[in-house]
Amino acid sequence: MNTLCIIPARYHSTRLPGKPLAPIAGKPMIQHVYERAKMAKRPGGVLVATDHQLVYDTVKAFGGDAIMTSADHPTGTDRLAEVARQYPAVDIVINIQGDEPLIAPEVIDLLAGTFDDDPGLQMATLMTEMDPREYGLPSAVKVVTDLQGYAIYFSRALIPYPRNLPCNPGGMTPVYKHVGIYAYRRDFLLTFAALEPTPLEQTESLEQLRALEHGYRIKVLPTDFKCIGVDTPEDLAAVNAYFQAEADKRQI
Repeated sequence: MNTLCIIPARYHSTRLPGKPLAPIAGKPMIQHVYERAKMAKRPGGVLVATDHQLVYDTVKAFGGDAIMTSADHPTGTDRLAEVARQYPAVDIVINIQGDEPLIAPEVIDLLAGTFDDDPGLQMATLMTEMDPREYGLPSAVKVVTDLQGYAIYFSRALIPYPRNLPCNPGGMTPVYKHVGIYAYRRDFLLTFAALEPTPLEQTESLEQLRALEHGYRIKVLPTDFKCIGVDTPEDLAAVNAYFQAEADKRQI
């Protein structure tokens, strides 16, 4: 299937202004995301969708593909849909967050491949077992699934809540962290973007809840990939420290 990776990259960020251009190990963050996405085998193309000329120019300068989109989109999905409308030959759209400089190419291929033998699948994402230190963090989104691996609910609160025992003693259900990478059939993406916002979506500020509230199913694939997203200056420092540690290892 014809698969396109789109990296929405909004310039303005409340906690980290100019986030796509934040320097990491000598490169802007968006370049790290783009280069790692290009390492995936399934996508036929990778494209940065931005609302700011500086981001567009930066991507073009390092040899990447970019497209300017409206600055008025309320969500990343709206930005994604604007681009998808221009690519009618695409079957699958992968949404890679522009603040994931350590995105693993293999998880992109994992998501793309899950559509191969499931013609009814419309939307998929990832989850990984959560570090207990993140249980109380609203920024660490939790997900619970049914026995077939479809999402039941996403929340910033701790789910499932261990009423009587600590989480995961002796085989209890572990807590899973949602990894914010999505794959859509193109036609469904356009449908999803046109849906009205929903109460739970607005309460939790989690856009994927809109799909669930409108009755659509989201496949959630388990992975060992541990994302390190960059939302704050502290996150940026942590990612830079990671790259420095990796560089130090190579010199030993």
